[in-house]
Amino acid sequence: MGLMDGKRGLVVGIANDYSYAWYIAQSLLREGARCLYTHLPGERMERRVRKAIEQLGVNDPWLVPMDAASDEDLDRVFQRIAGEFGTIDFLVHSIAFADKTWLQEGKFASTPRKVFTQALDISAFTYKALANRASQLMENGGAMIALSYYGAEKAVPGYNVMGVAKAALECATRYLAAELGPRQIRANAISGGPLRTMSSLAVGGFGEILRWVEKKAPLRRNVTGREVGDAAVFLLSDLSTGVTGQIIYVDSGYSIMGL
Repeated sequence: MGLMDGKRGLVVGIANDYSYAWYIAQSLLREGARCLYTHLPGERMERRVRKAIEQLGVNDPWLVPMDAASDEDLDRVFQRIAGEFGTIDFLVHSIAFADKTWLQEGKFASTPRKVFTQALDISAFTYKALANRASQLMENGGAMIALSYYGAEKAVPGYNVMGVAKAALECATRYLAAELGPRQIRANAISGGPLRTMSSLAVGGFGEILRWVEKKAPLRRNVTGREVGDAAVFLLSDLSTGVTGQIIYVDSGYSIMGL
């Protein structure tokens, strides 16, 4: 018997088989959840995401295109979910974007307005936008999570505007928790340690970040994708019905260190 038996939800953000969303889906499936998926528009992205999902052992996934920056796309996806399933129990938001040209040391102050606002839109506003629509399908309560990073609260060299966007994401988590709580809908975020994903590799000096965490974190290693996936199961399952508005650190303890 799995922790997520009988629960169904939307997982947004699988790009390949080494993204955090992929590991979260893996853990959810292991515990009995039914996962619905989206991919960025385009045949190439569909093929990539479908291949990653098939590696989870799902041969005929519920997979639809969605541009999270488009309100029309969001409405269409949730209308389809409502029409086909009626309700959902959980939401996983694992998407972020910033122009990698500006994710370099010494380039934060000069970040253009367009790059700055786009990072906030894709990385933070979309959690609120997805949560608003998902909550309308959570008739008996539910849970949602987003993925953050330590650069939301401390200046990480090269993380730049993405750190600002993640700070907004974490703040949005608290406001969502406060507003949706009376309906027994919980909103949390996981601040995962650095992992080699498509997004993280865009950050200048990412290899050095990995080496530094391995050297300084209490566990003397970087986290694995499965560890974040399993933490997600906890936050989305009935094991955490009293937890909301929290940022849960899954980072080998790195965030507790002063030096």
